[in-house]
This record gives sequence, C-alpha cells and structure tokens, in this order.
Amino acid sequence: MARYDYTKLQNGSDIRGVALEGVEGEAVNLTAEAASRLGRGFLFWLTNMTGKGAHELTVAIGRDPRLSGDDIAKAITEGLLPHGCKVLDAGLASTPAMFMSTIFDTYKCDGAIMITASHLPWNRNGMKFFDAYGGLNKGDIVDIITFAESDSMLNSMRPIPPKEVTDIPLIDTYAAHLRRLIIDGVGASEKPLAGMKITVDAGNGAGGFYATKVLEPLGADISSSQFLEPNGNFPNHAPNPEDKRAMAAICDRVKECGTDLGLIFDTDVDRSSAVDERGQEINRNSIVAMAAALIADAYPGTTVVTDSITSNELTTFLEEGLGLKHLRFKRGYKNVINKSIELNDAGIDSQLAIETSGHAAYKENYFLDDGAYLATKIVIKAAQLFKEGRGISTLLADLKLPAESEEVRFPILAEDFGAYGDAIIADLENLAQSG
Repeated sequence: MARYDYTKLQNGSDIRGVALEGVEGEAVNLTAEAASRLGRGFLFWLTNMTGKGAHELTVAIGRDPRLSGDDIAKAITEGLLPHGCKVLDAGLASTPAMFMSTIFDTYKCDGAIMITASHLPWNRNGMKFFDAYGGLNKGDIVDIITFAESDSMLNSMRPIPPKEVTDIPLIDTYAAHLRRLIIDGVGASEKPLAGMKITVDAGNGAGGFYATKVLEPLGADISSSQFLEPNGNFPNHAPNPEDKRAMAAICDRVKECGTDLGLIFDTDVDRSSAVDERGQEINRNSIVAMAAALIADAYPGTTVVTDSITSNELTTFLEEGLGLKHLRFKRGYKNVINKSIELNDAGIDSQLAIETSGHAAYKENYFLDDGAYLATKIVIKAAQLFKEGRGISTLLADLKLPAESEEVRFPILAEDFGAYGDAIIADLENLAQSG
C-alpha cells in the first residue's frame, strides 16, 4: 500500500478536502503534511515547466478567510522554504489576484497558490495553482499529486538555506489595477463613480475589498453594502451567487436602500453576479447575457462559449439580439475556458468563456475567471448609463427567460466519486450509441 495517497483530494483542476474536524462523518484528509507535500509537488512541477532550479523560483501564497487557511499556508510555506524557493505571503487574497501575482511587474512570480475551497462549508479547504500562463489543468494536478506522493522526486530538490518570507500587499496592488480600469473605462475624473450607490455583498468571504478599496475611493456610496468583513464561519449566508438565500439577501438590500447596482461575490472572488437598479437578480442565464453584452460592440460576431445548461432564450439574445455566436459546451469552468482558447487557436474569434455559475473569463483578461473583473466591466457600463439617466437593466431589456428553470444535481456517495462519475458517463455514452 502506498505511503501517501492524495488522489481523493483532487477535484478537477483544484485540490479540495476536509481541513477541520467538526462535521459528523467527515474525517480530516487535507492535513498539514498533505498541504506541505502538495506545495512541494507544485514546486517540483514548476522546476520541470520553467527549467529553473527550486532556489531560483518565486511562489506567492494567499488564502481566503477560512478558519484553516493560516495553518495550511504555514504548512505550504514550511515545505517550500528548505528548497531555497522565495515565498511571497499575500495574506488574505482572491484567487484572481493570486494569478495576477505572476503578471504584475511588482512581483513577477513563477507560480502562485491560493488556499480556498470556494463556496464549500467552513470545515473544507483546498488549493488552486497558477503559473504565468493561467490556472493549471486537471492533468497538471495529477502530476502534482504524483510528485507529492514520491519521496524520491521531492528529495531530488536539494536542501538549500531558506530565504526569508516576504509579506506583499497584493490585494492593494490588484485593487489599484481595477480602479485604473474603471477610470479609463468611464473616461472621467479620479472620482468617476460619484453620485452612484452600489451595494456589495461579499458573504464574509474575501471580496469585501472590492467595496472599500475599489468602489469607495472612486466616489461610490457603498454604505448599503453588507457582509464585507472576512469571517471563516460564514455566519450570514453561503458566499455563493448560486445560493438562493444569498441572492435574495442582496436583492432585498438593493430594494431597501434604493441603490443603482448590486454586486455579489463567492468566497474567493473568481465568480460574481449582479442585481439591477430594480432589485432584480442578474444571475445564471442573465449573467451570461450581461457578460456578453459588455463586449458585443467591441467584438461583433465573436463566439461565446458557455456550459451546456444555458437556455434557448439566451441563445436567441446572443445571436439575434447581440449578433454574436453561441457555443454550448460541457460543464466545468476550465472546460469552457479551454474550449474558447482552442477556438482562438483554430482561428475562430472567441472573446468570452462563461459558466452559468458566474465563472466568466475574457480573452482580454488572460482568460482568467475573475469575478472582480466582470464586476468592474459591469460597473463601467453602469456608470456610463447612470450619466444618461438609465439603469443597467436596460442592457438586458430584450432577454427573455424560460418559464421554469431548475438545476438538479445527483450526489455521488461512492468514496472514489471521480471514478464512479466517469463510469456513469461511459455507461450513458454506450446507452446513447446502442439506441
């Protein structure tokens, strides 16, 4: 039997596991040792991808506010330092900001690790990995796990006197980047949002910075915002735009306070949705329509890649209303992103890949699924319409929604859920071919 087995921690292109005790029937499997070895596995992966020695690499580490985040960050850091890797501690951060640590000239990291389990319950946690080309794919995670389980591979990175950990103000750098996008996009003064009331609901995740560090310095009234304080217990509602209670909370808040726009983020800010000035949610099919409408004029005829569960009404809006092309593809945000990249490589312009869950990736933004970037594009358009005396709802006036819409998810209770799910898909394919 293998000494280490981390395969059950893989969730597509992420690592996810139980990090804290407290939920009946859930044993901790994302331990400090596992986090440390997986971090070292990523370091080994980076040496292979970059051709650099471990001592020549710089890796940034950030986290969302989960209760286990600090301990996991410490374990990863202690795993990297003995190999001479330079570690930048970003502290509380967002997943997109962690990728941008490989882009910003201030940092130019070789890789980045975000400690998050997105919208999962408080006792879960995980890891997302980036290099300068974007988020890693499923096959890369398989390789990292293989390296993490191998003493010989990890020990091939020679021990070197460790460098000191450097704290970095990454979220401040990232917020400044977003502020500049808004100033340039609105084409106004340093206070382009003056007079606007914008409600932000961060669900006590990592997204509160968007209200205080992006919108407020640009003149927006954010006094109606709620749940901005990071709290790993997530006491108010699930930090998840797909959660009905979460969406109801921000819709009610926008109506109560009469604000011009509402924005809601998931825990690590790689997803977002919105609420218009009437208090109506812009979510699921509507957020896809919104994301596409924001680029329709700049990229006429571009192909929008979505997951498979979008509505026929959305297709009509995209193709007949906006003059774009709509390609439905399989579920999974990495799947739609990779498909969009594949189209571009084949000479077919595709500027947007987006899931109905709110993962939106624009070609102009490194195909990074970034909830704050989508929110920024929405804010720019809302500010332009505000000057004209109109609300963001006018952008979607021609979008029709299905009479009923319900997503049904079947839980897989098998221990090896990945293999079990693959077997079901294979059986369905065989059934379809035999019919």
